Amino acid sequence: MKHLLLNTTGGVTTVTLNRPEMRNAFNDEVITEMTAVLLELGKRPEVRCVVLAGNGPAFCAGADLNWMKRMADYTRDQNVEDASALARMLEVLYKLPKPTVARVHGDTYAGGMGLVSACDIAVASDNVQFCLSEVKLGLIPATISPYVIRAMGARAAHRWFLTAERFSAAEAHRIGFVHEVVPAAQLDAKVAEIALALVNAGPEAVKACKQLVHDVAGHDISAGLVRRTVEGIADIRASEEGREGVRSFLEKRKPNWLLPQG
Repeated sequence: MKHLLLNTTGGVTTVTLNRPEMRNAFNDEVITEMTAVLLELGKRPEVRCVVLAGNGPAFCAGADLNWMKRMADYTRDQNVEDASALARMLEVLYKLPKPTVARVHGDTYAGGMGLVSACDIAVASDNVQFCLSEVKLGLIPATISPYVIRAMGARAAHRWFLTAERFSAAEAHRIGFVHEVVPAAQLDAKVAEIALALVNAGPEAVKACKQLVHDVAGHDISAGLVRRTVEGIADIRASEEGREGVRSFLEKRKPNWLLPQG
């Protein structure tokens, strides 16, 4: 691969943006490569968790400047096609049938915040600076907005979308955009701790739980929603994994989906 590094250990695959000289800014090539890699990882049963990381001093500085120069001459139809590729990548990440963890370090701007918000869990080092910088360029964070607004909430989005101010990891944690903030030296350990918890859970249950959040969040508690939740618990209880989980608990033994440690 040209722009990504992959490493799989103990059921955890780390996908690392590998353009440190460009502060891991992405372009059309990165988007195509990332989409293909995520789709492939989603099919692999040995992959229990995906960690998204960046190589070098930044997690992701948003869009590549050279790519932006090319976009300046695009027609509207070309811009629609270009934005659709980014939207597809974010959707694939958001809907990936594996739990995802963003390992966030350094500067994380614009589209980089889209990547973080499309992951299930985000862990940041305490020196991270975030910024939704689009309005400074006369643009808007449109393609990433469905994910960023879900992650930080509409009220916070009004401020950070409109002002394009930088904000700290502590503020990102306060508004719920990231789940954990740790000293930089502890970032890998915290990500590994969370990834291990995800790997130790029933893989089908994790997949179903992720879909459950998508199905329930933001929806009215209607009769249809209640019925789907009832059917959901009935289906998982009757499944092979659900039966094994309950049996192993009652028999005080480890479930059969646990991977060997070490």
